[in-house]
Amino acid sequence: MKVIICGAGQVGYNIARYLAVENNDITVIDQRPDLIRKISDGLDVKAVLGYASHPNVLEQAGVSDADMVIAVTAADEVNMVACQVAHSLFAVPTKIARVRNQSYLQPIWANLFSRENMPIDVIISPEIEVARAVTRRLRVPGAIDIIPLVEGKVQVLGVRCSEDTPVVHTPLRQLTQLFPDLQIVIVGIVRDDKPMVPSPDDQMLPGDEIYFVCSRDHMDRALAAFGHEEQETRRVLIFGGGNIGLFLAQQLENEHPEISAKVIEQDKERAEFVAKTLNRTIVLNGDVLDPEILDEASIGNVETVVAITDDDEVNILSSLLAKRAGASRAIALLNKTTYNALVSPLGVDVVVNPRAITVSNILQHVRRGRIHAVHSLHEGFGEMIEADALETSSIVGKPLRDVKLPNGVIIGAVVRGAEVISPRGGTVVKGGDRVVLFAAKEAVKKVEKMFSVRLEYF
Repeated sequence: MKVIICGAGQVGYNIARYLAVENNDITVIDQRPDLIRKISDGLDVKAVLGYASHPNVLEQAGVSDADMVIAVTAADEVNMVACQVAHSLFAVPTKIARVRNQSYLQPIWANLFSRENMPIDVIISPEIEVARAVTRRLRVPGAIDIIPLVEGKVQVLGVRCSEDTPVVHTPLRQLTQLFPDLQIVIVGIVRDDKPMVPSPDDQMLPGDEIYFVCSRDHMDRALAAFGHEEQETRRVLIFGGGNIGLFLAQQLENEHPEISAKVIEQDKERAEFVAKTLNRTIVLNGDVLDPEILDEASIGNVETVVAITDDDEVNILSSLLAKRAGASRAIALLNKTTYNALVSPLGVDVVVNPRAITVSNILQHVRRGRIHAVHSLHEGFGEMIEADALETSSIVGKPLRDVKLPNGVIIGAVVRGAEVISPRGGTVVKGGDRVVLFAAKEAVKKVEKMFSVRLEYF
């Protein structure tokens, strides 16, 4: 597959990294020489210096026979025009654009991105996706990550182990013996910020981050086995009234009326706008690092603070201040991955990475055919994949213990109609089943062969 990626920033770089290791023909366009040098030195892709919306630059990048254009530059307008040019002049079949400015996405202008006007096939809005990711974490307080699959029937959860976690120091092969009601499949362990695909002999240790798959019906039982029986959040304090903060508050108002929210925004004009836009959310104008403002927001009575300003350092410090002042839990938005290993020991409970969420959403639209969903885990460690099992697949018709799975591939769940099956050695996958699996990044291509048909992009 030939893909043109417009923008060599963090999102563009990571999409190129994912697709390049799968032997795709990737070209990246950016106007900044330093980013072009970085991507040329770090990845096996073609790099073109220039403006991604210019027809001659797109032509130089080989757009005339490209299968897809993914536009993720810093400017919405460049992304939109690049897709328009790719369609109108070069008839590129699939165009994906990241659009941040919400004025373009208002329902009243829904016809803007039609084939007759601006033919973009997929619009990615990072702010909306991040707000949804935060909302999911609010609903499951014990999880550091949560990914719904198969219409929500299957959940991928990330949890952090402590000395008090009941299942620590237990070899994975013994989990079902010691906890017979625990229907989970552990697909990844992050230890000292280094991810690993677990073997049956591995143990979970205090401090580990564990990723596991379970059915929605067994989620509470699974969290209890990891020592997490926290009640759902009812009182939330949001630090930052930008687009993400506003979307989050709107989601809570519209979909979760049981949750009471307050917003602190430093810019007075923006705070007034947010207050007028929201119906029942209290908006305070002030600095999230000011103890007096935190007191005014009744920080001691808040169960969860969500720090989503546009400054990573402010998000970290405000989270720590809130925890010290009595908040039970802190969720912080961090763009810089270098902070990830530091914040958990300091007391930040959950980190949300907009780049990782955006990349996962784009990958979900890149992989097509029998692939229904793709989600990246822990900075490119691997992918959770939801796919259909065909009658011709090598995985179908025999017990899983007899299926030779590629190294780095773990079957997490099999969904047959309304039934979610936690796979064991004797489980037999049938044609038409929906399979949820984890594939380490080096095993993604092998997954195609495992299903006996190529995981089609088109």
